[in-house]
Amino acid sequence: MKNLFILLSLGLSSACAIAGSAFTDAEDAVTYRQHSFQLIRHNFVDLGDMMRGNVPFDAKRAEKRADALASLTTLPWEAFEVPGADKVKSEAKADIWKNLQDFQQKAQQFQTDALALQTAAKSGDQATIKPAFGNFAKNCKACHDQYKAD
Repeated sequence: MKNLFILLSLGLSSACAIAGSAFTDAEDAVTYRQHSFQLIRHNFVDLGDMMRGNVPFDAKRAEKRADALASLTTLPWEAFEVPGADKVKSEAKADIWKNLQDFQQKAQQFQTDALALQTAAKSGDQATIKPAFGNFAKNCKACHDQYKAD
C-alpha cells in the first residue's frame, strides 16, 4: 500500500510539472506561436478584404473575425519566453530577445487594438470598423517591420 501511495504521488507530481507549461520544448513553443499567427493572419486577411472592398462587407462575418482576433492576439506571446525558443530557426529576428520589453509593449498594443476592433465590429458599421482595423493593421506591420525576417 505504501509503495502504491508513493507511485501515485510521483505520478501526480510529474503530471503537475508537465501541466505547468503548455509546451514540451522550445520547438513546440515555436510551432505553437507560428500556428497562432497563422490563425491571426487568416482572420486579418478576411476582414481586410472586406475593409478594402475586395469582397462584400458582411457585418456578422466582420464581427466574427474581430471576435476571433481579440482572442487569438492573446496567444502567441508566452511562446517567445520559453527557454531556447530564440535558438529555434524561424522568421523571428534575434532583436525580439534583445529588445524583449519593446516587443512585449508592441504585443500588448496589438491586443489592445484587437479589443478596439472588436468593439467597433459590434456596431455592424463598416465606416466605424475601418479606422479600428487600420490601427490594428498599422501595429501589426510595425512589429513585422522590426521583428520578423522576410
